[in-house]
Amino acid sequence: MRFTKITASIGPKCEDKKTLKQMIAAGVNICRLNFSHDTGAVQGKKIDMIRKISDELHTPVAIMIDLQGPKHRIGNFETEDKYPLKIGQKFTFDSDPTPGDSTRVQLPDADVMKSLNVGDRILLNDGKIEMTVDSTSPDKIVATVVRGDEIWSRRGFNLPDTEIDTSVLTDKDRADLEYAITKNPDWVAISFVQRPEDIAEVRDFITARTSHPIKIVAKIERPNAVERISEIAAAADGIMIARGDLAVEIPFERVPAISRHIIRECRKMNKPVIMATQMLGTMVNSEFPTRAEISDVANTAYLRADSAMTSEETTIGINPVNVINTMNKILSYADTDAIANPYDWSRVENVPENDWSRSVASMAYLNRAAAIVVFARDTNIATQIACRKPDIPIVAVCAEQGIANQLCMLRGVFPVFDTDLYAHRDGFNAAHKFGVVSGKLVIVDDDKISLRTLS
Repeated sequence: MRFTKITASIGPKCEDKKTLKQMIAAGVNICRLNFSHDTGAVQGKKIDMIRKISDELHTPVAIMIDLQGPKHRIGNFETEDKYPLKIGQKFTFDSDPTPGDSTRVQLPDADVMKSLNVGDRILLNDGKIEMTVDSTSPDKIVATVVRGDEIWSRRGFNLPDTEIDTSVLTDKDRADLEYAITKNPDWVAISFVQRPEDIAEVRDFITARTSHPIKIVAKIERPNAVERISEIAAAADGIMIARGDLAVEIPFERVPAISRHIIRECRKMNKPVIMATQMLGTMVNSEFPTRAEISDVANTAYLRADSAMTSEETTIGINPVNVINTMNKILSYADTDAIANPYDWSRVENVPENDWSRSVASMAYLNRAAAIVVFARDTNIATQIACRKPDIPIVAVCAEQGIANQLCMLRGVFPVFDTDLYAHRDGFNAAHKFGVVSGKLVIVDDDKISLRTLS
């Protein structure tokens, strides 16, 4: 059994039914649909296809839609796509839609213009260009070039020192989410989260339109989100460590330590964590990962993150199925390589000794249980036990398909949608479904915890 889950981004190279089915059979647990690209009915067809494959394979699969969020870009240039820059020169960003030149360009976002302060950094082209703000006014920002030699049309920019006073949902996001809600996704990922209020805004938008219990993942890609991670994790249902933008806005050498910090905070809050970005990046063009990428994927398992995520490797890569097979092999082996006493993982700061989920994990470990069986009327019980990180499979028997799908996100949780098993509280047959045929079982049924032995 592989404990660490696989989140696969779905794109042009893997959105046909044959490839998707092979990927899910190879181990995909969560399908991520990026609404920065295809939207509306196109994404809806993919959702329908994933649901159909899930039924055919009798395998729960979570669907996560990923909203584009407030991605900011500069305007166009006059005659060239790019202009040279000199370190120390002044460069102006203004509200004038006239095409720019070597001294100025439009910055279309009024909310960004009014949020910038003197001394704030502006990073363009994935951080290759850095400028520092010298002066601000309602319609003009003057900055000094610190790093970089060319500025391009329509390039995105990052503002690592600035909290932007804007909604986390753009007009495009609202339209995308309005449509996506009609397809009952399991998770919604929010881009460029800055504060816990962003989660509340999206949750209010969803609950006003559906009673379906859609869960929310906050993508951590900005410094102010890292600073408020405890509040954001408490407000969200899960966290994605989006290392791409994060490594632009924060010195790259800090990203591994910040990732560890986020995982620890989420364990306290009983929230799952996805590790994302460039995990097997060279497999976009290669059939084999680098040794460093193998270690990065394995380290995700060693850190007890809940899921490792693919990006371009599966959306535009030469062999998406091979990517999943490769990630599955790395994670499966890493999950069996216990580099720390698993009992220690149940001990979390601020979680009391008598916490019931810790007691379940400890009981299973001390009795060398073969499995923990949970009868899941919702996701809460299985989630709390999973966040104690026991190296013992958690078989979650669900009476609803949606609950089984959402539990696909959680490390070590193996959901089974079976109304008969749930109705008869049949923990033995549930364990049998995952190859557990002997040993002790810790069975959790609402507030009852029991230890039973398979014969």
